Amino acid sequence: MENKAAFYNLLTRQALALIEGEPNLIANLANVSALLYQELECINWAGFYLDDGNELVLGPFQGKPACVRIPYGKGVCGTAFSEDSVLRIEDVHLFEGHIACDAASNSEVVLPLYVKGKLVGVLDIDSPEKARFDEYDETGLTLLVNELQKHL
Repeated sequence: MENKAAFYNLLTRQALALIEGEPNLIANLANVSALLYQELECINWAGFYLDDGNELVLGPFQGKPACVRIPYGKGVCGTAFSEDSVLRIEDVHLFEGHIACDAASNSEVVLPLYVKGKLVGVLDIDSPEKARFDEYDETGLTLLVNELQKHL
């Protein structure tokens, strides 16, 4: 879909402009999560979970308070991290082991995040709409994350 491709190209450029020249990972992830929350329609949470060596721990985000710790391999975030793969879930209530941090969330997309070649966490975006994220969103967000990783 051409409109979504253009949207995600612009969003990626905006994200890169926000983090340009800033070396602090937390500050950069905070600004990126705020940008995503502001610009993506029909979402209720956007943020990062970061690996602390034992599990994923809540990082910078926008939205309602969230689960603080997620074990590897648990829920959508822990599974995406453990499998090092993008997960796009149309109905989180059908995902075995889903962790319901916000009962209003119905769909989710999670992307692995690397810094200097090391898997450090995931980008997590939730929506109250079922099937909110399609293959064009996944492609656009993958582009955004791939470009961010070059600058983090």
